[in-house]
Amino acid sequence: MYPIILSGGSGSRLWPLSRPLYPKQFLRLHSDKTLFQETVLRLDGLDLFPPTVICNEEHRFIVAENMRIIGREYNDIILEPVGRNTAPAITTAAIMALEQDENALLLVLSADHVIEDSKVFAKVVKQAQALARQGDLVTFGVTPVEPHTGYGYIEKGNIIDEGAYGIADFKEKPDLKTAQSFVDSGNYLWNSGMFCFKASAYLKELEKNSPDIITHVKAAIEKSKDDLDFTRLDKGEFEKCEDISIDYAVMEKTDKGAVVTLDSKWSDVGSWDAVWQVSKKDVDGNVCIGDVIAKSTKDCLIRANKLVCTIGLENMIVVDTQDALLVADKKYDQDVKSIVEDLKKADRKEAKHHRTVYRPWGHYDSICHGDRDQVKRISVKPGAKLSLQKHFHRSEHWVVVKGTAKVTKGEETLIISENESIYLPVGIIHALENPGKIMLEIIEVQTGSYLGEDDIVRLEDIYGRT
Repeated sequence: MYPIILSGGSGSRLWPLSRPLYPKQFLRLHSDKTLFQETVLRLDGLDLFPPTVICNEEHRFIVAENMRIIGREYNDIILEPVGRNTAPAITTAAIMALEQDENALLLVLSADHVIEDSKVFAKVVKQAQALARQGDLVTFGVTPVEPHTGYGYIEKGNIIDEGAYGIADFKEKPDLKTAQSFVDSGNYLWNSGMFCFKASAYLKELEKNSPDIITHVKAAIEKSKDDLDFTRLDKGEFEKCEDISIDYAVMEKTDKGAVVTLDSKWSDVGSWDAVWQVSKKDVDGNVCIGDVIAKSTKDCLIRANKLVCTIGLENMIVVDTQDALLVADKKYDQDVKSIVEDLKKADRKEAKHHRTVYRPWGHYDSICHGDRDQVKRISVKPGAKLSLQKHFHRSEHWVVVKGTAKVTKGEETLIISENESIYLPVGIIHALENPGKIMLEIIEVQTGSYLGEDDIVRLEDIYGRT
């Protein structure tokens, strides 16, 4: 089978930790691995090709780095120029898989799920695979353990096999009373958003209801371009696709649908309460991560970036990052998304990215800034290089605090070691490279009339960003 990992979500309900430029699938919320890495590692032991990842183009280097860290190969990383929900994304994967194999079988997974029992998952995948070979469009339903209002539900139809059913109906996220009736009936499963089917069978069903998606996706693929190790879809064609989920476009309309039962602890960790539920707790029911002192505190989730002390809290969420603090009652955790919307309307940078910003060469942390000055801590991976660039409005002073820097300054190339510095005046062409085997760290002091990130003219770039 061809694993397809959908990694396009933004995880806005997990703000301030999850943000569009570094969303939840790349966070360590459940273990020492990111959710994305857990998804990839969950495939070990199954008879599969290397995965194809479909992601936002701004996340391409984060995806590649996540794969490199865990030592796993990928078949392709497909870049969506705009978000169009799951149906166009899966259509892209299906069409490209058929170009390699006319009998291609797809296993479609989300990059941000927690599944506790990998053995049960593997068993259910094999069951889904057998049904998909017969032409069924198979989705994975999770045995509900509570009346959850944040998930959609699948009503079981006729019995196909043990733990496998036809699909009677799909239900939207219900209110609490309706969710309780679903759980009590024993005839409903949580809709996990995972699928298994032949690429040809999926496209045949899509053709009946949304043929325009196929037309535009094919055109986007035909006009796609290779960008380093990535496939960049054509924006003009892809954005013509309808913004629609696979459930609405295909699964709710097909008579080929089937559902297999995943009887394991599962979560799409779509809220802070969900994170609390899947995390290990202390004797007071608290999940404390970081430097936390909790007194008379019960059933709380507390993530600290610096020392955080709580007294007398119960059922609360406290999430502290470098530049933002969230304090909320757990029963309002679904409303975090509204905070993000308010931040977007106010054009606040906290809605989009963290104080630490990740780049293909490493990352930088904006430590402090004033009207005409800014200080950053820049970390460059071994062998990595920032673009050859210049600025029209700012000068820069670099101090090496760890490692060795290879600096291009105009026509000069210099080696700068720890405790040494270099000055780069306004307008000079320059570049920074780490020729060593350890992380290079420098302190950058910027001064000038304008210090925005858009005051960068890239002349050469090994990451294709010119």
